[in-house]
Amino acid sequence: MRTLAIAFAACLAALPAAAAAESSRIQEVVTPGGLTAWLVEEPSIPIVTVQIQFDGGARVDEPGKEGAVNLVAGLIEEGAGDMDNQDFADALDDLNSSIGFGASRDSFSVSVSSLSENIGPTMGLLRVALTDPLFDPDAIERVREQVLSSLRSSANNPQSQAGKRWFAEVFGDASYATPVSGTTESVMALTRDDLLAAYGRMVATARMKVGVVGDIDAQTLATLMDDTFGALAKGETLDKTPVPVRETGGLIVIEEDVPQSAVVLGHKGILREDPDYIAAYVMNYVLGGGGLTSRLTDEVREKNGLAYSVYSYLNPLDRAGLYMGGVATSNARVAKSLELIRQEWARMADEGLTEAELEAAKKYLTGAFALRFDSNSKIASFLVGAQSADLPIDYIDTRNGLVEAVTLEDVQRVAKRLLKPDDLFVVVVGKPEGLETADTLMEGIGG
Repeated sequence: MRTLAIAFAACLAALPAAAAAESSRIQEVVTPGGLTAWLVEEPSIPIVTVQIQFDGGARVDEPGKEGAVNLVAGLIEEGAGDMDNQDFADALDDLNSSIGFGASRDSFSVSVSSLSENIGPTMGLLRVALTDPLFDPDAIERVREQVLSSLRSSANNPQSQAGKRWFAEVFGDASYATPVSGTTESVMALTRDDLLAAYGRMVATARMKVGVVGDIDAQTLATLMDDTFGALAKGETLDKTPVPVRETGGLIVIEEDVPQSAVVLGHKGILREDPDYIAAYVMNYVLGGGGLTSRLTDEVREKNGLAYSVYSYLNPLDRAGLYMGGVATSNARVAKSLELIRQEWARMADEGLTEAELEAAKKYLTGAFALRFDSNSKIASFLVGAQSADLPIDYIDTRNGLVEAVTLEDVQRVAKRLLKPDDLFVVVVGKPEGLETADTLMEGIGG
């Protein structure tokens, strides 16, 4: 399965940024029924990988019924049509195929892998799962208990606690404020009717993106898609109007008797479609996204020995752009770590990058791009992600050129626009020394 991925990545690595669109070998397939997929065809490898995404995810959960879509994702493979969960699993085993389901804040996803000779019956099983899920009461209780167990575990995990509280404070009443898996109370209250309703809101072809990689041609895929998805409701596209994001800085400390504190921090960012996104991506690589080469790592870890890992990243959700970061360190070192993080945040906003930093970032980001395609599933996921972000089908060919075109002036502009050190909202879980209130934080780091 990896042979196609390696060849695809090698093809990309060998190409100039302005290479012709056919170099990526991505075809847009439109079925007689009006469905669309992106396909990378490779007949020499007898494997087909399919990634499917339905836009919406946990954000379509109704108030008080948070976690419904996540619970649905765990239930679909628990039986469909006249098959219970064991029958469904046995049918997949007989085909040497796999089908998996998952939920995130913005999407409901399906992953399929099959020998090319078995892709027809495998997709037939997916059709039954999507059109006639059982949602058997016993299965509901079994999967519910799995989710509740995960929620209990995360409640004792400092990093999970910090992230959960950060999103709750930053988004207030918006759906993003609640974890994808919901809360103990909401999951306990979910009924079978709630799950059926959530499923009905979620699975619709108007919100479906499909990426396919492997030994299948466009005509066969078109027929297979109409057979698999043709009976699904069309539904409607989802509203992507941005939701409010907290724009004031502050600090919350959640005391836990642990030797190391977990820190989640960030503020409002930008959406993926923003014209400054690529420049922001390059900037973030230098600030905190470049691992051992980043400014944050240099200051916090290398020069001061305060933490093993410190980072920042762009987090563009469908309806909100975030710029986030984090660090985990001993309680005695949290205050100093946050001081240095804020200083680097401010320095980047004031000064931008040096020419050497910009060139090093471009070299890495363009050279490493092909490594994102080292498996068929990653290629298929890219095809789906690009569609979801409304990127053009030739983006895989033009992306490195966009990175190369970023100038120092571009980074300076986006840094001043995006980085707001005074707006950093910080959640710490642990027993950090010298951090008690937002005022303490601001005084300690010169705010």
